[in-house]
Amino acid sequence: MGLVNVSNLTKKFGGFTALNGVNLEVNGGEVFGFIGPNGAGKSTTIRVLLGILKASDGEVKIFGKDAWNDAVEIHKRVAYVPGDVNLWPNLTGGEVIDLFVKLRGTNHQSKREELIKKFDLDPTKKCRTYSKGNRQKVALIAAFSSDADLYILDEPTSGLDPLMEQVFQECVMEVKSKGKSVLLSSHILSEVEKLCDKVAIIREGAIIETGTLNELRHLTRTQILVETKQPITNLTGIKGIHEIEETSQGLSFQVETEEMDVVIRHISQFGIVKLESAPPTLEALFMRHYEGTESVTGTGAGGAN
Repeated sequence: MGLVNVSNLTKKFGGFTALNGVNLEVNGGEVFGFIGPNGAGKSTTIRVLLGILKASDGEVKIFGKDAWNDAVEIHKRVAYVPGDVNLWPNLTGGEVIDLFVKLRGTNHQSKREELIKKFDLDPTKKCRTYSKGNRQKVALIAAFSSDADLYILDEPTSGLDPLMEQVFQECVMEVKSKGKSVLLSSHILSEVEKLCDKVAIIREGAIIETGTLNELRHLTRTQILVETKQPITNLTGIKGIHEIEETSQGLSFQVETEEMDVVIRHISQFGIVKLESAPPTLEALFMRHYEGTESVTGTGAGGAN
């Protein structure tokens, strides 16, 4: 049994179904990516996990305990960072970090100082003066200063510049190396690809794909650019080839991953001069699921983010 177990989770708001039979499992020492456009149900799922919302149906367990009934117990071992952090305007950033860390009952002063330096935060300023990025930093420093077993991060890098995103990624890898678990909800696919062991894609309140990145890659196509001594013939007759295009650099096309061997054997007969291949990205997989649906703009699920 995983650290987080969600089975057949359904959440309704009146006549609107925000989540429809969601299943998730996050194991110890795992970074789990939870992706989908705005309005797909990511934040609603996280609010149920945190015991803020009660599930309409299904079972939600963290550390083997019920997310709604045992929320107080669960929270002692969970660190949470939302995508839009609201802080007490009259407290300084340092005071807020201390408050959060104290509430958890841990006191890693050296860790706190190290993270303040890494995230380049001035902890003496009042929170009302902070930009969105600096408010995110306060929440991230507080979370990573605490000794949690599970980190629930909901769009945690919104408002951060690329340098700070790098620091965030280092923090995630550090807690993972200590055997902690991370549930990372994000729409920044490159971030998920760098960090996550497993990924679940949610669309209109339902999980449409889940697995390791390697397991999901078979659903995507590899981009090939090839230049040969003789013109390639009979390419259109080969299974699994798409979007053939003549370019100034050579012949460009996409190949379904499982057909790669057959395709390479065929084109090698024509004398390969140059061959470039780009591995399938998470973005390609994601877009294939969203092609032709209005959910790309986040309108497909009534804004139940």
